[in-house]
Amino acid sequence: MLITILTGGSRGDVQPYIALGLALKRAGCDVRIVTFKNYEAFVKSYGLDIVPVEGDVRMVASSEDAMASAQADNPLKVVLGLNKLRSYIFDLQKDFFAACAGSDAIVYHPALTIGYFAARQMNIPPILACPFPMTPTREFPALIFYYAPRLGPGWNRLTHVIFEQIMWQTGSLPMKKFWKKQFGHAPEHFGSPFGRQVTRSMPTIISCSEHVFPRPADWPEHVHNTGYWFLDEEPGWQPSATLVDFLNQGKPPVYVGFGSIGDPKQAEQTTRLVVDALQRSGQRGLLATGWNGMSNTVALPADMHILESAPHSWLFPRMSAVVHPGGAATTAAGLRAGVPGIIVPHGNDQFAWGRRVWELGAGAKPIPRKKLTSEALSQAINMALTQQIRANARELGQKIQAENGAGTAAKVILGCFG
Repeated sequence: MLITILTGGSRGDVQPYIALGLALKRAGCDVRIVTFKNYEAFVKSYGLDIVPVEGDVRMVASSEDAMASAQADNPLKVVLGLNKLRSYIFDLQKDFFAACAGSDAIVYHPALTIGYFAARQMNIPPILACPFPMTPTREFPALIFYYAPRLGPGWNRLTHVIFEQIMWQTGSLPMKKFWKKQFGHAPEHFGSPFGRQVTRSMPTIISCSEHVFPRPADWPEHVHNTGYWFLDEEPGWQPSATLVDFLNQGKPPVYVGFGSIGDPKQAEQTTRLVVDALQRSGQRGLLATGWNGMSNTVALPADMHILESAPHSWLFPRMSAVVHPGGAATTAAGLRAGVPGIIVPHGNDQFAWGRRVWELGAGAKPIPRKKLTSEALSQAINMALTQQIRANARELGQKIQAENGAGTAAKVILGCFG
């Protein structure tokens, strides 16, 4: 049985789907990952097949349109930002569609609804695989509205409907144009697929822990909050000797990294701000430059170390706290490690994860990037390292570590075949 998984975005967006692929492979399936060519070596290092999609995701991520979309800090800006990315999305439809040939089921990220229509065309199961809770509920608002004032159960459900439409409208026009070019007409029953993914043969699976967002009582039966899909260190990966030496030289440091988010024009200024905040709070620091977030040209004091990146599954348990923008995968890794989080949201769903970590008592109150100062960050670090928050984070981490989200999701997918 061949399961094809469609995903894209940053490395953090791709990792959970590799974890899901590994769980399916352990269950006896053949697995094909379809994602950007940038990740070809990464996917292959886990022994999975990949169909690389042409296009440089790193270059797209650093474009003005992508940066504007990533830093959208309210729902209207989210819509406008995603609309600007439509031209990039159109160019990808052909490759993603072609990669589905020969599949027995297609698992797709909500931004790649071409997977749903390809599956229906081939008369095979489509599985919606979300990196966050997305199905409408009255219990809490959609993530892009999560940081806004609460207006009751009816409003909560409406925000999810709005968010589904935003996701659908972003990719629907490019996908419809491709389909007409390929087949001469729009797909049969063309429309948002999200509300249709609620049956045993067409389920929704969500990479999220019950201990972070408990499953709402009003979700349909075949919407599954499976637990996070975690990917551990790359096979053969080893930390550098300098990194190990730094970690062994003193107390656990505070990790600070902004991944693929951030303005490269501000990287040096951001790095100096972080260094000052760590010194104010009296903490050692481990800084990760990522793609854009910080600069390795700033001279660091002896109690700080800088690197490009390292697997969060190895790194985070060795930290005293983690500072990051609040992407879904990075937030999950921090919670699993059982260390306090300080989230500095830049846009989109990051505000929701920042608030949720704070609500759970597993971190400090989030600091929006526009309000980030060295003083605010140092105060947040001090708050996150208080005894109560450290205890809360440790207890939550133990609960998440006991879950097997990818394995549970694989069972749901195999259940599509009766």
